[in-house]
Amino acid sequence: MRIAQVAPLTEAVPPKLYGGTERVVHWLTEELVALGHDVTLFASGDSQTSAKLSPTWPKALRLDGSVRDPNALHMVMLESVRQKCDDEEFDILHFHLDYYPFSLFHRQPTPFLTTLHGRLDLPEHQPVFSIFKDVPIISISDAQRRPVPNANWVRTVLHGLPEQLLMPQPVTPSYLAVLGRIAPEKGVDRAINIAMRCGIPLKIAAKVDRADQDYFDQLISPLIRGNPLVEYIGEIGDHEKPEFLSGALGLLLPIAWPEPFGLVMIESMACGTPVIAYNRGSVPEVIDDGVTGFVVEDELSAVAAVSRLRDLSRAGVRERFEQRFTARRMALDYLAAYRRLIERAEPRIRLVSSAE
Repeated sequence: MRIAQVAPLTEAVPPKLYGGTERVVHWLTEELVALGHDVTLFASGDSQTSAKLSPTWPKALRLDGSVRDPNALHMVMLESVRQKCDDEEFDILHFHLDYYPFSLFHRQPTPFLTTLHGRLDLPEHQPVFSIFKDVPIISISDAQRRPVPNANWVRTVLHGLPEQLLMPQPVTPSYLAVLGRIAPEKGVDRAINIAMRCGIPLKIAAKVDRADQDYFDQLISPLIRGNPLVEYIGEIGDHEKPEFLSGALGLLLPIAWPEPFGLVMIESMACGTPVIAYNRGSVPEVIDDGVTGFVVEDELSAVAAVSRLRDLSRAGVRERFEQRFTARRMALDYLAAYRRLIERAEPRIRLVSSAE
């Protein structure tokens, strides 16, 4: 199958550090190539891939201070994809750019679909999905669909990561962990409160976006400064995650928003580390309560769950990850969706009787 994967230009594929969508695109692309498919990846020029790379800009936009209007370059990339449809005749186009491709690509014949990686509960999303009600889309959790239930959902494909990417390490767990991004919706202040109420050290490995710098400076930094129980490590890459997560009693995710998926949950599970997360968005679809962690409602129940972490089998957490959240399973789910759309797009032969 000839497949185009179209990634955001914000981060390289895979990203150097943080970057959930680009990381998923990388894992999916590598699995599709490993399965024998002809894949072209549209991404930044500093991306690394086994597929054919079609770069729009030399460097990931988050790391390129010269770019002030990222939308302009994404428009260039979309036009590049459209032009190559004429030359290379892809069997399927797979976008990871939210609703940006809808208007252009529903006017051309090559089958396409879009995986929506973000939240859909904002008021301005409603007219988008009302106008483009026939555009085929993939959800990354069933919970993500709730605000727009009548959109043209093809299927839900839960994220997966390479089976051997993050492996449990032989270390003794001794702290609680936060991983990912420091922002109000991620609830890092609540994670600090939970750890302090339990009297257990907390290590925070997370980046701070420019938009969230005030939140960090005004709320998080004072909670960390001079606090012997809290250590802020900063942003870490995949090669540092196995030791960081394996050393944690559990990962804390006290989110305050409808998380569409939450990649850190399966990263933690891959290392055999259970997760304590608030019952928001995709959390109950990802965590098997009482097996890979605990789904809780508030700070009080999170504190109670911490005392139960040692009752869980870390080998069992890893086993459930292997059953549900590998990149190979994700790729096979997407291939099934591709085939369905291609079959729908194939012209139907009309039988004509001799009398006509």
